[in-house]
Amino acid sequence: MMSTPLPRPGSGVELRRIEDAASRQVTFSKRRSGLLKKARELSVLCDAEIAVIVFSQRGRLSEFSNHDMQKTIARYQKYAGVEVDKRDTNYCIQQLKQETASMAKKIEQLEASRRKLLGEQLGSCSPLSLSPMEPL
Repeated sequence: MMSTPLPRPGSGVELRRIEDAASRQVTFSKRRSGLLKKARELSVLCDAEIAVIVFSQRGRLSEFSNHDMQKTIARYQKYAGVEVDKRDTNYCIQQLKQETASMAKKIEQLEASRRKLLGEQLGSCSPLSLSPMEPL
């Protein structure tokens, strides 16, 4: 499987998949160690709640969490759910605004039709002045 090379910011070297399996495994191990080390440093320096989950190509799990991993995952899922709910709510609001605008336009059209059927001049007449026009 050939992947598209990605540019690395600040470097002239292209970032792309390593084809040689042994080299790829060595690079994975080194970079995983570096990632977990950086996560540890960030948690200590900034008192941040960190959880890192990495699965190797073979399916082996590597993880780091400076708090209880399950609680951190639950917190993330709750937050992600709230964000999804916010997006859904915003979408519903937009849909309702569009529907309201459409209904307002329809009401205007119906009012115009009603005025046309009744005659525009009759709108300015009072009901008392129109009563002699009723058939007996």
